[in-house]
Amino acid sequence: MSQNLPRRIFLTGFSATGKSVVAPLLADALRWRTIDTDDLIEEAAGKSIPEIFAQDGEPHFRELESEALRRAAREEDVVIATGGGALVNPDNRRLMAETGLLACLEATPDTILRRLQEWEHKPPSERPLLAGPDPLGRIRDLKARRQPLYALADVIVETDSLAPPEVAERVAAGWRKVGAWALARPLRLTLPEEREAAAGAEPVWVEAPSARYPVFVEWGALSRLGERMREVGLAERAFIVTDELVGARHGGRVQHALAEAGFEWHSCAVPPVEASKTLETASGIYDWLISHRAERGQAILALGGGMVGDLAGFVAATFLRGVPLVHLPTSLLAMVDAAVGGKVAVDHREAKNLIGAFYQPRLVVEDVSLLKTLPERELVSGFAEVIKHALILDPDLLETLEAHAEDLLHLEPAVTADVLRRNVAIKAGVVSEDERETTGRRAILNYGHTIAHALEAATDYGRLLHGEAVAVGMTAAAEIGRRMGVTPSGVADRQRAVLERFGLPCRLSGVDLPRVLGAVALDKKVASKAVRWVLLKDIGRTVIRSDVPPSLVEECVAGLLN
Repeated sequence: MSQNLPRRIFLTGFSATGKSVVAPLLADALRWRTIDTDDLIEEAAGKSIPEIFAQDGEPHFRELESEALRRAAREEDVVIATGGGALVNPDNRRLMAETGLLACLEATPDTILRRLQEWEHKPPSERPLLAGPDPLGRIRDLKARRQPLYALADVIVETDSLAPPEVAERVAAGWRKVGAWALARPLRLTLPEEREAAAGAEPVWVEAPSARYPVFVEWGALSRLGERMREVGLAERAFIVTDELVGARHGGRVQHALAEAGFEWHSCAVPPVEASKTLETASGIYDWLISHRAERGQAILALGGGMVGDLAGFVAATFLRGVPLVHLPTSLLAMVDAAVGGKVAVDHREAKNLIGAFYQPRLVVEDVSLLKTLPERELVSGFAEVIKHALILDPDLLETLEAHAEDLLHLEPAVTADVLRRNVAIKAGVVSEDERETTGRRAILNYGHTIAHALEAATDYGRLLHGEAVAVGMTAAAEIGRRMGVTPSGVADRQRAVLERFGLPCRLSGVDLPRVLGAVALDKKVASKAVRWVLLKDIGRTVIRSDVPPSLVEECVAGLLN
């Protein structure tokens, strides 16, 4: 075994996510031993865990739990199954971070309830979550409180549709992939607010002509959603619009936060595909709002990625001639781009985003911990927009990206929250200067997008993620700029290096060149029959040119497509 990998793996997660079952399977695969902290606790107390809770109380149990963790952490080559609440104690998290790797087994509240109900061999005393009315609500509430802590884990495996051996395999793969990184960062399981120099309590403000609103960027920000809504004067009734996947994974956290603040809430979910972003779907949401007698002062909450933000925002802009909108973005791309700026739209059969409006939200709440559930490809794709912001407006941010790429790709809490906050500030500044794209300032945000949109169209919007297309588009724009004598070779090389560092593509194969060039000619940024190109003069300095020869565009694009 490599000496750079942790010699202990701690398993955490909510009840019924499979820790006790997966631990021995993982240990067998690694030729390690298994330790279950529950066994150590019962051994030390001389009684069962339900008896400890009943006779001695939870505080005493937590003391025994911490001591059991300390005992287990003295061993090497062990998989340690821990209790679902062990992470609440910062000292426990610090111990895990310093001595091993933390893996979290995840499941939706519905899956957890079903599994608990199937544990017929266990007495009621060992299934306390099922006691009393509304066990699903109890699971959702408790899990929502712990979720920002679970999201700190080095490896997260969603177990809903996996057999225990598959879960064990994925944990082992994660250990090999991130173990060395984890060992070098003993503060990685510490919440940002637990650190001495914690930042992020203050929001970024968007100062657009039509509206002024705060954007909160924090790890675990959803826990204060109700409080934030009250601060901006929203009524005590809210309507959550989400997609089916995001709603199952994160809807409970939003509902819990609203209920804790005294809000009545209603939720609807649409299929998690771009095809949901239509007038037909919007009409269905109007019907749903009307059935619940939604009123003008009551907010629509857009919980999801860019598709949900566009759709829910369009509904908010048009229902009752406009109701308050709150963005709760769950993807990196939505956090740094779509949720800030006020563009909302639905698609038409002829083109994407053809029917829409400029409509600013009342509030944006960005919970950085939600990014831990993103598929790796989608997370990497989102960093293309982060890199774009640095290239066009912030040399210091680019240096941060170059220095902390590994931490960002692993979503180290403090570094990630800081970088996202700086991105939101960049986008907010541009939007505040040019809300409706009338002065030309907002055009610089389209760096790399002329060719990116063409690539997406040429591949029928199915092959590429948006950020992947933007990365190739920026590579093409840098080459066009270099050939035009605008972009220094060193700037183009630095751009390529940071894109590759984040695992983003700089070239593609199997794409039809004539289709790409045809889509470029139809680009929405065409003015007086000439495409307007955003080019880099230096890091943080751009210029817009309309004199780029089509033959040069063809040469540069062709060079990236073979």
